[in-house]
Amino acid sequence: MIIVKATPSDAKSLTELTIRSKDFWGYGIDLIESWREELTITPSFIEYKEVIKLVHNETTLGFYAYSIQEEGTVKLEFLFIEPDEIGKGIGKLLMNDFFDRVKPLNTKRVLLDADPNAEEFYKKFGFTTIGKLESSIEGRYLPIMEYLFDQR
Repeated sequence: MIIVKATPSDAKSLTELTIRSKDFWGYGIDLIESWREELTITPSFIEYKEVIKLVHNETTLGFYAYSIQEEGTVKLEFLFIEPDEIGKGIGKLLMNDFFDRVKPLNTKRVLLDADPNAEEFYKKFGFTTIGKLESSIEGRYLPIMEYLFDQR
């Protein structure tokens, strides 16, 4: 397995991986289709953000994307794993790689808007829930989570 930067030519395959991964949680195709725009990874997104993928035997098993928000703050914007690979340590590999990449940037904190189903995953890495963001589904909220580097 290798972890490398994605290229703009990866946009379509990363979008498809994102859709498959989101579908893992049983939202249904209609709901996922309503989110397609926000789940789409474009070539320009890859050009302007940091997008990192984990590849095994020429197959992308997962990826994450982040951006610097302001001095000392990074936002983890995406982290998706092939559904068949969930629970096999791919998420841990990606999260550890992410921390290793952003810490030297003088990062003090990481923010993310989590899928409610992924909140416990992020808590295992030291994230805490600091708020909630209303989603497109009435009565459903996305946990806003924060990680402070002084605890790692």
